Amino acid sequence: MTKPVVTLVGRPNVGKSTLFNRLIEERLAIVEDVPGTTRDRIYADARWGGLTLTFVDTGGLLPDSNGDLMASVRDQVEIAIAEAEVIVFLVDAKEGLTATDLDIAALLRRCNKPVILAANKADNESRRQAAVEFYELGLGDPYPISALHGTGTGDLLDAILDVVPPEQPEEEAEGVRIAIVGRPNVGKSLLLNTILGEDRMIVSDKPGTTRDAVDSLVEWDGQPVTLIDTAGIRRRGRIEPGVERYSVIRALRAIQRSDVVLLLIDAVDGITAQDAHIAGYVVEEARGVVIVVNKWDLIEKDSHTMDAYTGEIRQALKFISYAPLVFVSALTGQRVGRALDVALRVQEARSHRAPTGQLNRILRDAALSHSPPSKRGKRLKIYYATQAGTAPPSFVFFVNDPQLVHFSYRRYLKNKLREAFGFEGSPLRLSFRKRG
Repeated sequence: MTKPVVTLVGRPNVGKSTLFNRLIEERLAIVEDVPGTTRDRIYADARWGGLTLTFVDTGGLLPDSNGDLMASVRDQVEIAIAEAEVIVFLVDAKEGLTATDLDIAALLRRCNKPVILAANKADNESRRQAAVEFYELGLGDPYPISALHGTGTGDLLDAILDVVPPEQPEEEAEGVRIAIVGRPNVGKSLLLNTILGEDRMIVSDKPGTTRDAVDSLVEWDGQPVTLIDTAGIRRRGRIEPGVERYSVIRALRAIQRSDVVLLLIDAVDGITAQDAHIAGYVVEEARGVVIVVNKWDLIEKDSHTMDAYTGEIRQALKFISYAPLVFVSALTGQRVGRALDVALRVQEARSHRAPTGQLNRILRDAALSHSPPSKRGKRLKIYYATQAGTAPPSFVFFVNDPQLVHFSYRRYLKNKLREAFGFEGSPLRLSFRKRG
């Protein structure tokens, strides 16, 4: 099931980023007392009342220097509405009701999405009482809160849960679910068309053509596979106003729905910071991953080109060193089938279960080859381990003191597990518990 999206909207400097940080209990959004600090949306998950919600922080809804107020407000708010299950409309209890608040409210009243009105900066009783003026917006009861101090945010979260649409189980996709993700214009839709052998998606050299995640069923070597094409994810700060700005959420949801992700890299542009950023999304969701270098037909090559390119990618994406690498041309069809073959192999590997006896023999050998770390004279002891789950492979280690596990030894154990069992293309989850 995908997580309900809750989008925070409001004019600049009403405290959206502060509220966002408060709700997710992490200082993720940049907060400054200057209008317009948040230029791009930020998203993060938070749990409340047993439900995980995806919160989206947005930039302040004001026109640019040459823009028209209502055109700019409508552009941003309508996009936010389209992507959200719930809208939290933030106003400023300190400054009171403004004309911009009225303009935004007029649009929100016409939407078919639940809207919750939050009067921020209600830091004292007089401001909480003054919040009644926001009834004029016609959006129901205003919730007086202080994002800075946390006052009233629990009531706000309860109100969000009250209006979140009930979770609907997704239709079960057939076979392995493979999402195609990457920056705009790396050839995602063309790759899908080549795999399908027909023009099922719009193919264009204009970034952002594909705005929705679209599922296509294909039979590959007698096995059903569901392919999920997604919108391009642009580097933060470069996302144009309009539908593309919020299409990122749909791409992230596609990653959540997938088993394996094909991460497309543009061979002409080379590896970029945004490629690493997207790979980070895949790791966070613990999905299998295959790095697919597209447009390989456009590269002048000699006997060392592929090795050099592989080295650059491995250096830039060290944190997914376990991901297999495939060089393709979606335009000519070169090695496109291999990308799908490798994706299916990754899914098989991430579903593998290691026999407990063999697992513990490998751990004993690993401890003999490289002694576990110690701290203040106390050495880590690993008594035994078991595989707790698959997809992704998850292991529980029972030890004398979990605090003694150093990140370097955790990495060492992961490498030993990969040497023994493969787990190609899949992240590994290791947890350490005190025995007994």
